Amino acid sequence: MKTRIISLLLLLIAGLQASAADYKRTISVNQNGTGDFTTIAEALEAVRAYMDYDVTINIANGVYKEKLIIPSWLRNVKFIGENADSTIITYDHHANIDKMGTFRTYTVRVDACDVLFENLTIENDAPQLGQAVALHTEGDKIRFVNCRFLGNQDTIFTGGDRARLYFDHCYIEGTTDFIFGPATAYFKDCEIFSKRDSYITAASTPGDVRFGYIFDNCKLTAADGVTKVYLGRPWRPYAHTVFINCDMGSHIRPEGWHNWSKPENERTARYGEYGSRGPGAAQEGRVKWAMKVSDSDAAACLDPVEVFAQASGWNPVADAK
Repeated sequence: MKTRIISLLLLLIAGLQASAADYKRTISVNQNGTGDFTTIAEALEAVRAYMDYDVTINIANGVYKEKLIIPSWLRNVKFIGENADSTIITYDHHANIDKMGTFRTYTVRVDACDVLFENLTIENDAPQLGQAVALHTEGDKIRFVNCRFLGNQDTIFTGGDRARLYFDHCYIEGTTDFIFGPATAYFKDCEIFSKRDSYITAASTPGDVRFGYIFDNCKLTAADGVTKVYLGRPWRPYAHTVFINCDMGSHIRPEGWHNWSKPENERTARYGEYGSRGPGAAQEGRVKWAMKVSDSDAAACLDPVEVFAQASGWNPVADAK
């Protein structure tokens, strides 16, 4: 009996090892059929849940019309496009389709943590008939390197009030509030392109979170004829957004910031600049209620380690009392 039990255990272990081996650590996607899969959705199904190793999904050039959810049970996944201009994930939902609302319009929704996107485009090419999200994030520790985000209103929603996002050398375009949400997001060396006279950001940073949006050495540009763009307006009262050492085009309004027609937001919103340059950078006309960014505050904002440090804990027993 003992020998039989040992044999069964050995068979079970061998089966588990074989099953694990079936999951590849490098997956290729190519629409011409030469890869492992022809769609990104199929590749996601081939990634093992809760794995403790890295998986790289290499995506060949092409236009992938797919509405994707990167689920929360995946982590340590890298999505690497062949070329940022030619590897395009696109969809066309907007908020006024069957009363869809803003938060179901995403092209790509990332619920997973510890993931990387590199060298690809995420686009919502819906007509300008309402909110239309290209990228919707809920996960933590998500990086975007050399990516493009194309859309109109509400291009990027940064969900998760304790989530941390890092955008490096990315291009982001939109019309109104096209970077919005509660997460802490750091934009390094990015181009922010306004397609219409409107607002760039609409942060909803919680009051007990130190950092919301930080734009470090970014370039703010605009389409021809666009001349009246605000840096941001507070979607929620404690919105935090700062621009550090950014190049601002002439389309940026002299006031810089808007209170969303709620004067009470002026007491709580945390908006500021440091080292702005370019024709839209003049500080003389900025609203008086925008905060003054000191040298020490600017230094803190430029330190991703400090920006992304988690400062809060949770005691569920104490909270239940």
